[in-house]
Amino acid sequence: MSPNQNVIEVTAQDFDQQVVARSHELPVLVDFWAEWCGPCQMLLPILLKLAQEYGGKFLLAKVNTDREQELAMRFGIRSIPTMKLYRNGEVVEELMGVQSEARLRALLDRYIERESDRVRAEARRREAQGDLEGALDLLRMAAAEDPENPRVLQDYARLAIRAGALDEARSLLERLPADVRSEDEVQGLEALLELAETVQDAPEEAALRARLEEDPEDLAAREGLAARLALRGAWREALDQYLEILKRDRGFHDGIGHRGMLRIFTLLGDDPLVAEYRRKLANWLY
Repeated sequence: MSPNQNVIEVTAQDFDQQVVARSHELPVLVDFWAEWCGPCQMLLPILLKLAQEYGGKFLLAKVNTDREQELAMRFGIRSIPTMKLYRNGEVVEELMGVQSEARLRALLDRYIERESDRVRAEARRREAQGDLEGALDLLRMAAAEDPENPRVLQDYARLAIRAGALDEARSLLERLPADVRSEDEVQGLEALLELAETVQDAPEEAALRARLEEDPEDLAAREGLAARLALRGAWREALDQYLEILKRDRGFHDGIGHRGMLRIFTLLGDDPLVAEYRRKLANWLY
């Protein structure tokens, strides 16, 4: 196969040890292939080149599907080449077919630890200790030194939102590549930022409640209250407020009742509240 020590062949007997266990130390790219497969042979030089150039920053694990049919069945391999990237014991990416060198580099770079990732870890430690400014300073430095690391930009944007530096956070999110911006975590940051922007100049929660008590049709106050509730994690009450806006005026503020609920759905992911309120939303929309 290759004298490169960063390229190995794995079998059903050692897959868990060589791939799953080792992925806690570094990314492991598993290539399911066969000798008769033309596209596999086209991909092979690219993979070997990357394994050589990255010099131990990731491990290339080759699985010959003719010899290892048990593994191919275990992972539901129906076409080759198929690649699965493991990190921290889990499959984090999957690709089928021949891939360009540029795309594979982009994929690997997303999971290979860089010096700026060690700065990220220190920033998170400071954040956990309550030193928000110290954490932000570290992330600003890391972003300046390694502006191509999307993990740094995401952490920096999240803390900027916490600190109220909303323009800074917006600029950071806009710098992310399009494929990264479509990921769930970044979509959640976008939703969080939009909520923070909503309340940037809004009164405090008590004042908003007082306005609604005086005038239930004050939808601007209701929107501000919904956003403040969401930002402090009062999800159900926030969803109720957005739903109430939808009931009273579906088109208010460009459909903020609907859009606000969708923002919270993004933040909650697979929380049971999402299914519950999607049904309520559908009842009013359709």
